[in-house]
Amino acid sequence: MSGTVIPPKSDINWQEIASPQGYADSAPNFAGELIQETIALTRRLFIQLQRRPSTLLAGIIQPVMWLVLFGALFQNAPKGIFGATANYGQFLGAGVIVFTAFAGALNAGLPVMFDREFGFLNRLLVAPLASRFSIVLASAIFIISQSFLQAAVIVTAAAFLDAGFPDAAGLGAIALIVFLLALGVTALSLGLAFALPGHIELIAVIFVTNLPLLFASTALAPLSFMPHWLQIVATLNPLSYAIEPIRYLYIHGDWQLSSVVMHAFWGDVTFGGALLVLSGFALVSLLVIQPRLRRTLG
Repeated sequence: MSGTVIPPKSDINWQEIASPQGYADSAPNFAGELIQETIALTRRLFIQLQRRPSTLLAGIIQPVMWLVLFGALFQNAPKGIFGATANYGQFLGAGVIVFTAFAGALNAGLPVMFDREFGFLNRLLVAPLASRFSIVLASAIFIISQSFLQAAVIVTAAAFLDAGFPDAAGLGAIALIVFLLALGVTALSLGLAFALPGHIELIAVIFVTNLPLLFASTALAPLSFMPHWLQIVATLNPLSYAIEPIRYLYIHGDWQLSSVVMHAFWGDVTFGGALLVLSGFALVSLLVIQPRLRRTLG
């Protein structure tokens, strides 16, 4: 037997001791890498949109057609029948803004679902990402950006149809409302994209959810037009809490957070109260999908 004794390997990194600054500079920057990954994944989605702009064009043309056609359909309705609005186009504008943002956010899970089915998501999951949650952040940024663009077009089109134009503070409030609603619905859609087996099931959920939530809100008619049971449903619908504050902005130039925007069956809802409901909806949606995201992306 050989008597050679192999000395234990030292755990000391002498190169790191010799040049500590070089090792400090090479330490991973988690925040910077997360931002870089999110920007890259968001850019990928915008490149896909640039190559297939028909989706964005359809998402802009359709709500404008709603404004024109529905506004013309009810232009001879007696004044006052739709509340304090000057015309039905002014009444409908808020509903079209909110429903367009809702419909776009509801489709947020489709790109992720297609990435799952075509195998691209698996490549991302095995890639050395700083955080796999950058996949979710990129999808949310992409959808919310589209919602802002669509809302800007609808507000401009509504102004040309004599619906009025909110002031700078009103436009900021509309942007905040669209952001909160789109964030909450996008979170739920992404959660479904990771939970459902395929895009057929996700599309089915979108079709089943889309129109019922539209008609069970105050987008097309005021609460006073609805039967009592539908009034209860509409006041429990998050869309109503986004529609009514925007509609109030168009009617009243001197709005405040304490202004009453909706008379629910359980009491009056103020502008600030509606924003709190939307904030709570977005927060609950983000919390609900956390377990699914951890199982899939963790």
